[in-house]
Amino acid sequence: MSENKVRVRFAPSPTGPLHMGGVRTALYNYLFAKKHNGTFILRIEDTDQTRFVEGAEEYILDALKWCGITPDEGPNVGGEYGPYKQSSRKEMYKPYAEELVQKGKAYYAFDTAEELTEMRDQAKKMKMPNWQYNGVTRSSMKNSLTLPEDEVERRLQNGDPYVIRFKMPRNEDVRFEDIIRGWVVVNTNNLDDKVLYKSDGMPTYHLANIVDDHTMEITHVIRGEEWLPSAPLHVLLYEAFGWNAPKFAHCPLLLKPDGNGKLSKRDGDRLGFPVFPTDWTTAEGEKYSGYRENGYFPGAFLNMLAFLGWNPGTEQEIFSLEEMVEAFSLERVSKAGAKFDADKTKWYQQQYLRAASNEKLAQMLKEENPELSQPDEYLASVCELMKERATFVRDIIDEGDYFFNAPTSFDDKTLRKKWKDDTAEIMTEWINRLEKIDPFDASAIEQSFKSFLEEKEKGIGAVLPAFRLLITGKGMGPSMFEISALLGKETTLERMKINIERVNELKAI
Repeated sequence: MSENKVRVRFAPSPTGPLHMGGVRTALYNYLFAKKHNGTFILRIEDTDQTRFVEGAEEYILDALKWCGITPDEGPNVGGEYGPYKQSSRKEMYKPYAEELVQKGKAYYAFDTAEELTEMRDQAKKMKMPNWQYNGVTRSSMKNSLTLPEDEVERRLQNGDPYVIRFKMPRNEDVRFEDIIRGWVVVNTNNLDDKVLYKSDGMPTYHLANIVDDHTMEITHVIRGEEWLPSAPLHVLLYEAFGWNAPKFAHCPLLLKPDGNGKLSKRDGDRLGFPVFPTDWTTAEGEKYSGYRENGYFPGAFLNMLAFLGWNPGTEQEIFSLEEMVEAFSLERVSKAGAKFDADKTKWYQQQYLRAASNEKLAQMLKEENPELSQPDEYLASVCELMKERATFVRDIIDEGDYFFNAPTSFDDKTLRKKWKDDTAEIMTEWINRLEKIDPFDASAIEQSFKSFLEEKEKGIGAVLPAFRLLITGKGMGPSMFEISALLGKETTLERMKINIERVNELKAI
């Protein structure tokens, strides 16, 4: 493989549903790969079996599919670097851990969970609450650095439980360049001896992640800011193995709308917006709403996510996925946290809905409302009239219910302010004028309406709101000439004749 061939990976853990922050990480990886004619890999990191959640892996795959973020390699896709689930690669990790022990870069630790808890409790009593297994404390623990060699061998032969820990060097500066953040420098005295290989025979995230990235020839690691504290250890692991490290880019956190803290899975429904791409129900029956089920277009969701941390440097705000690929660069990703804006998210949705063809919206309308029996052409015309006023496809039905059913209620404000003592008489005269219009199209209705106003010497406010009220029951909406033409002469006249009496009765109450 060419050294210049870009290979990136999105590596979620199936410990629950995929948060929108995770989707953004996947999106940035995808955009970067496609921008550089590279490969986008999906890898499931399921080494922590204790936190495994049933259905989470399927959720991740389904959510990415809905978003349109398609892996080039991964589970259910294949590729020459598989398998793409760490649990399926289990046997390959131990030799790497053993190699580090042989090199003096790692060691066996036989301390039990009870002994580690006891050490932490003692440290707390001594006013040292943040006890770490590190270059200072390891000398008083049970490990292959402190125990005689023959005892270490005996313990290993007996099958005594152990973990393999990284031997963190003392007082060294770890330096690496982050594409988003610039140079990062961390002193190893602030780092502990992380477990690389667990007693259950599984690697920890740190070892598996490094081995997989190396063996899959990953060139760029693009991940969330929460992994930044792990980066120095990963750099040291690459050095310990004698491997070239990939380039790192740590994306900014997604913040709550007020900017106060990280956006969590519980914030969404509590604050009135989803934080997951699709609906998720826990084993206990707790439900979290998703963007798909809330009626968002995948493109609107991705467009919103892309701008949470990235700025193209132009005034353009609406991007197709192809346009995002063309415009994207990691250098234009901010290191500052990005505040989520629910209103802006709805704005993106509105733009995508308005840009959708009337025919596509009509099909979506039928899918959401299978009881609709109107012809596709009629539904497309309804969508054309309503989409400028809608945010979601469901709004077309909710706000335009009068296209499907005669109104049974009437806007109170319009009734009180616009229905005068002589309005019923004016409407009756307008009905007589409407009956004579042929063909009954929007242009003809509008011309007749203007003539009617001139003849009666009435302002538009004395006639149009009452006309709308009788036909739709609403105080606002699309052009009444377009609405009337679409409903047809028979329905228009029938509603007006029936509703004049109803509205008069309501006005009298």
